[in-house]
Amino acid sequence: MSFSRMIRKFPPQDFLWRLSTLNIIVITAAILLSGLAIYNTACALVGSMGGLNDLQQARFNSLLFNYLLIFISVTIVSGSLLQYYVTKKLVNPVQKLIESTKQMREGEYPDPVSVSARGEIGELAGHFNGLVAQLKSNDADRNKLVSDLSHELRTPLTNLNGYLKALRDGDIQGDEELYDALLNESKRLTEMTEQMELLKEWGETASHHYTKLDLMNIAELTEQCVEMFQLELERNNIPLMTDMEDYNFKMNADGVQQVVTNLIDNAVNHHHGTAPIAVKGRMQNGFYQVSVSGPGPLIPADERERIFERLYRLDTSRNRGTGGSGLGLAIVKEIINKHEGETGVSSEDGINTFWFTVPVK
Repeated sequence: MSFSRMIRKFPPQDFLWRLSTLNIIVITAAILLSGLAIYNTACALVGSMGGLNDLQQARFNSLLFNYLLIFISVTIVSGSLLQYYVTKKLVNPVQKLIESTKQMREGEYPDPVSVSARGEIGELAGHFNGLVAQLKSNDADRNKLVSDLSHELRTPLTNLNGYLKALRDGDIQGDEELYDALLNESKRLTEMTEQMELLKEWGETASHHYTKLDLMNIAELTEQCVEMFQLELERNNIPLMTDMEDYNFKMNADGVQQVVTNLIDNAVNHHHGTAPIAVKGRMQNGFYQVSVSGPGPLIPADERERIFERLYRLDTSRNRGTGGSGLGLAIVKEIINKHEGETGVSSEDGINTFWFTVPVK
């Protein structure tokens, strides 16, 4: 490979060369000025002493000049090499970051930049590695979401298309039961679309500072959510009890209301048995915890972490037959994360308890 081709393939580190050249000029100038000052001062001092004749003075001046010339040359060379080594060590991480950003521009995710440097350069590399990891994770989540959505939508759309085509061709006759089934399937698709839009809105909230907080009473807010389920609870003969501690703190009212509504809706949809649904709220160590408990199928321990994932369902209880979209709990987690809180679930003795905590501000 010729030198010109090598330069084109590996462009010179302009910053390194410019900084090195500037440092060498400064070092050279400083050493030359210092050496010149030492030479003139030494010659003047020896001459003022009067102990040397003209020939001896000339020999002293020549010898001193030669020594200073050797010293200056060695100092300039060694100093230049040392500062080039140090500068290159400082610039290398920046060069690695440049190469990594080029890879990202070409659609590839680079390996983490390994930097031993401390201070601002090390901090910059750490933030860059974190950014790449976050982008990689977001890309994987987006691909998984698209794949999951395609899977979720394919079955109901195929059913709708099949029945509508059969009705059009006269292969089957419509009746009230069939129309109700088609309407329910259409409603489920509409609900899934609306929840995806809601999830998208809360996901976008993560891209900027979350500041829309109002001072609200959590107990009153929860009671409003419970009232929306009164007709459904009476129709399905499901008892519900609330035990909320009155407390005012700053929160996003719409978000917290959505969380409580989703948890109660989840408890109603998966209610089995005669035990009541219990909604409780307590202050605990600077956090307010809300829990929604209800009787239902056991949630295996290895499934409890995944139950808040988007479009995730348990085979035993979160199937399409219940009408769940697999997005309600994902919305809960997204909203609570924006409140810097936590979500969780416990399942024992036939009672499933979903809870969340939010810091009191």
